[in-house]
Amino acid sequence: YVRRSDGRKVKVTESNFETLADELDLGWKVERHLKNGDIVLFNRQPSLHRLSIMAHYVKVMPGRTFRLNPAVCPPYNADYDGDEMNMHVLQTEEARAEAKILMAVQRNIISPRFGRPIIGNIHDYITGLFLLTRGEKRFTKEKVLNIVYKIALDALGAPAGFDETRQTHYWTGKQIFSLILPPSMNLEFQSKTCQKCAECKKENCPYDAYVKIADGQLVCGVIDEVAVGSFKGVVIERIFRQYGEVATKVFIQDAARLAINYIKQAGFSFGISDEDIPLEGKEEIRIEAIHEAEKKVEALIRAYNGGELEALPGRTLEETLELLVMQELGSARDDSGMIAERYLGIENPGVLMAKSGARGSMLNLTQMAACVGQQSVRGERIKRGYQGRTLPSYKPGDRSADAHGFVRASFKDGLSPTEYFFHAVGGREALVDTAVRTSQSGYFQRRLINALQDLEVKNDGTVRETKGTVVQFKYGDDGIDPSNGELAKVVDIDKVIKEAIETET
Repeated sequence: YVRRSDGRKVKVTESNFETLADELDLGWKVERHLKNGDIVLFNRQPSLHRLSIMAHYVKVMPGRTFRLNPAVCPPYNADYDGDEMNMHVLQTEEARAEAKILMAVQRNIISPRFGRPIIGNIHDYITGLFLLTRGEKRFTKEKVLNIVYKIALDALGAPAGFDETRQTHYWTGKQIFSLILPPSMNLEFQSKTCQKCAECKKENCPYDAYVKIADGQLVCGVIDEVAVGSFKGVVIERIFRQYGEVATKVFIQDAARLAINYIKQAGFSFGISDEDIPLEGKEEIRIEAIHEAEKKVEALIRAYNGGELEALPGRTLEETLELLVMQELGSARDDSGMIAERYLGIENPGVLMAKSGARGSMLNLTQMAACVGQQSVRGERIKRGYQGRTLPSYKPGDRSADAHGFVRASFKDGLSPTEYFFHAVGGREALVDTAVRTSQSGYFQRRLINALQDLEVKNDGTVRETKGTVVQFKYGDDGIDPSNGELAKVVDIDKVIKEAIETET
């Protein structure tokens, strides 16, 4: 459109654009379409925190949908199941400058709430990097180039060795990941696969869970959610603190490209058959986990009925019984999960995703493959229903596991009608809770904003009201902004000592 000085709008078309160009006069405004490189604000509601609205650079593409890098989804709490977002096009140079300096995505990688990366790799990115760096995978030069071709690299580096069988040089998965690390980076930490052994064997860890990066090379360990994931991302945080926001942005993007290129080559899928457990596994779950737990529950009920059960401190006999029964049935589900995990194995795609932190948990897998477990309402077994019983198919006064919401079947095998009903009862609580909690938390937030809107952090670090009354002598009791302070430490002494020793040697 062209906006004339009198406020009238004239649409620019193929037939009239030359005439309008000749008629342009002082005070007219020419409105143009967005083009590559324009800075805009992106927002997803509900806007629960500052990072719900950030500045992005436009890349014009065909189609009528917004496209967003998956790594930027966590701050917006966005996913790709029909979410709607708002885009605001900035109109003045001052607004564009403020957005670029204060609101750009790369400036908000570290969360102002907890001081960890809120922007990081998710889902397939984590799976790809986990598979790439797990064990000692070997790649020929051709395969390496196919994995790294979308990343700006100066050189591949020297091969790890020579494969006598194939008569060719090879590179390892850890070497390929090292290509995107800053050359002087040093870092040591435990990955998500760490088993919390009594004695840590560090570089000799049998689970490859001890991650060591020395001079920009991944020496040992596997890359998973703890290393590059959103909300955790130890590697991302170190790069941000040590090398700046631009290097971090490049690393996150390169890690994503590396993961996707590898996973496309290696192949990775998860289907309904991946939850299958052999018959002997199902029998083991039925006998050793579920049947044993039910026998213990029956023994507890007999002890209660016979007056032999002792009440726990501060609880009635009935409360004690319910608590002990819940514990036994909870253990049954956990034991079922351990048996299922043993039969599925670490190579199972579901187990891989859960162990690496890419998606889901072992509890999800347990419920799909082994046993759904006890359903609860407000932390207790299901009690309400008919007088003296939950459903008419049970005898009055029946306290057994089945009669109060224990689901022994798995989702894969299918629930019986009564199990399905109990599961629906448990699910209803979650729905109600979500609706109630959302309205309550929103109301609390609004009241807090109104109550605290006059508070300000002054130059001396104190928090004061408009009259100058001191509310806090030090902001947050430590005067540290989580997005700037490394784990709320002014100085990381361990890091300083390590760097000093390395410099001397």
